[in-house]
Amino acid sequence: MSEGEKMAMRLLLAIAGLVGAIGVAAAAGGSHGQESRNLGAIASICLAHGPALLALAILAGRGRLFLIAGLLLAGGTLVFAGDLGLREWQGQGLFPGAAPLGGLGMILGWLSVVLAAWASRFVKN
Repeated sequence: MSEGEKMAMRLLLAIAGLVGAIGVAAAAGGSHGQESRNLGAIASICLAHGPALLALAILAGRGRLFLIAGLLLAGGTLVFAGDLGLREWQGQGLFPGAAPLGGLGMILGWLSVVLAAWASRFVKN
């Protein structure tokens, strides 16, 4: 495994922790403040994807496709949640189409998990 791949794995692990923390904070904010669709969506997305990113960071050592899947999922999650967060607190998103782009990144990440799982059955460890 190259140094670049090791660094990407550490980055993915750090993003997993960040996404999980954002999910908990959004859930807490949503339960103590006014009802907010955005905070609820941020909490749901981040609390679902944080553990998945943690697992993909661990699996990244088993194949590059797991790392790619994790990076796609992480990027999509950060863009999606970031856009909703900015809409909640600033009244405008990251950029036009950010939430759909983030959603597409998450979908591609999950489909990459399928591809990585299927392809890893041909790799002997």
